[in-house]
Amino acid sequence: MRASTQAAKPVLVRLTEADLPPVVALEAAHVWPTGGSASQLRSVLADPATAVFGLMAGETPLGGDGLVAYATVARLPFEAELQAILVDGARRGQGLAGTLLGVVVDQAREWGSERLLLEVRAGNLAAIALYRRGGFGEDGRRRGYYPPREPGALREDAVLMSLPLVRTPAT
Repeated sequence: MRASTQAAKPVLVRLTEADLPPVVALEAAHVWPTGGSASQLRSVLADPATAVFGLMAGETPLGGDGLVAYATVARLPFEAELQAILVDGARRGQGLAGTLLGVVVDQAREWGSERLLLEVRAGNLAAIALYRRGGFGEDGRRRGYYPPREPGALREDAVLMSLPLVRTPAT
């Protein structure tokens, strides 16, 4: 079944609280030990100020192993925050994160957000490159923000980035 899942063209869906099992499964398989718990993920999926988009492998129904990627964006008073993009390791390098990033940017614009904010591990070079290609600029760093990935390793910086969504008049 894995081979057919990889060959299927992903379908974009808006995830809800009912879609918790595949989100939890994807998180459990691919996130560092600090990933979200089932109760945290349930809260995110139920939050009306948050949009969660998923990419399903072909026509595989929710609840199975069809969820291959998802992104979470939260609506703030004047901005939006990209909280997560997660792609199944077997599907990386296929443009899925870029697809989800575009959907998140569209959602933030639809909300009328002035900027889209995010933070990313300094060592996640692929994600940083994706965000830069998407027009994000670096706003700063939180030194030693993330816990080490492995025992004995150093803490890792968080890179703060943003994308302006509204044009300001030239002065």
